[in-house]
Amino acid sequence: MKTDAVFDKELGAHYSKPGLLNRILSALEQAGVNLNAASSDDFSPFAEFHIGGAGATRELGRLASLRAGQLVIDIGSGLGGPARTLAEQFDVRVKGIDLTEEYCSVATELTKIVGLGARVSFEHGNALNLPFEDAAYDVAWTQQSCMNIASKDQMIAEVSRILKSGGTFVFQEVLAGENPEPLLIPVPWASDAGMSFLWTPKDIKKLIEDHGFIEKKWIDVTPKYIEEYRALAAKTADTNVRPILGAHLMLGDRSGEMRKNVVKNLETDRIKVYQGVFMKD
Repeated sequence: MKTDAVFDKELGAHYSKPGLLNRILSALEQAGVNLNAASSDDFSPFAEFHIGGAGATRELGRLASLRAGQLVIDIGSGLGGPARTLAEQFDVRVKGIDLTEEYCSVATELTKIVGLGARVSFEHGNALNLPFEDAAYDVAWTQQSCMNIASKDQMIAEVSRILKSGGTFVFQEVLAGENPEPLLIPVPWASDAGMSFLWTPKDIKKLIEDHGFIEKKWIDVTPKYIEEYRALAAKTADTNVRPILGAHLMLGDRSGEMRKNVVKNLETDRIKVYQGVFMKD
């Protein structure tokens, strides 16, 4: 059995390749992005690489009725795309935390470029041991970052701990579908099956409620986003014609194969995509 340290190292190698910031800056220059006048949307093709992209982030924020001034913890913040979008669109303050240290440093630099450093910050850390005081946040947010977490009970316990009473837990998550066949691998969150831990919608909902959360929204958004993701996968599959900006900057040339496998997994009901909003009782 792998130790936590070994698993974390393998996960870091999956998500992060050396020289990420320079690779991104070079691609932005090649794409004609003026960094002196850049906005978060300019970074979205690679910084919001969850299903639905920046549109899903904005929709989820509206679903959760985010309010100006709220303090949000973004668990699994990646390159900071959702955090910046939330700050711009909903006037909230966001603290991002991610297991991949390089992602945190790159997210910080990109956030400085768009002038959001005063409202959005990032810290290297683990979702199973959040380095924050009890009842510190109004909103706990995560978008497709829990697929790599085996100890979901501990993760939800930490979310409950750091949320204020009446606080909101908001997420978009890839969950197990009804087809019991093995997941087609690789996918964006896993190079091999040992990296992926998917719970069924029924089981994850029960776990959240068992930790004292009350359901506000619980939506299967698979039908809504599958066509959009299918088009994106087709667009990025060919390394010779794919867009300059995209998930391949982080995940390498296998990103096209990963996205095609996501489409196949969605089409065959091996996976589903859910959005949820729960209130801490």
